[in-house]
Amino acid sequence: MGPSLKGRALRLLSNREHSRLELAQKLKSHAQSEEELAQTLEWLQTKGFINEQRVLESVVYRRSPKLGYARIARELQDKGLAAPAVAQAVKELKETEAERAKMVWLKKFKTPALDAGDKAKQMRFLMSRGFAPSVVIQVLSAVAKKHNQGTDLIVDADDEFAGMTGDFEVN
Repeated sequence: MGPSLKGRALRLLSNREHSRLELAQKLKSHAQSEEELAQTLEWLQTKGFINEQRVLESVVYRRSPKLGYARIARELQDKGLAAPAVAQAVKELKETEAERAKMVWLKKFKTPALDAGDKAKQMRFLMSRGFAPSVVIQVLSAVAKKHNQGTDLIVDADDEFAGMTGDFEVN
């Protein structure tokens, strides 16, 4: 006989935060009955082992440096988190969308697109990461503009763009 349902749940939770929906899906095949699963999940939530706010914060913290708000919002919804909490997280993510997109672009490409094919590749890459099309266009336009002016794209060890702070607005 394997570990108890609570033991399995605690082992899963020791690795990372899980929402109630995620735990229910992962534990369903190990539960003797729906009632046992419901009781276990209720016990975990009562004891504070399941906390939707911690799940939300954890996902945003882990995923925001690499992904846009659209992809993170989809992940949060897939985890069964409350719509108002997801909407608030998306609102906050939109405020930093352009900066995060610049950093993702810089890490991957480092140099502006030389032709339409390269530009399309860069656009697809950023959009596949969940960045808004308007932000992707702004980032690539700003990079091309800086390149055409002969300005360095990198200004310090943190790989920040020269003069690009504040050049972007997210619609």
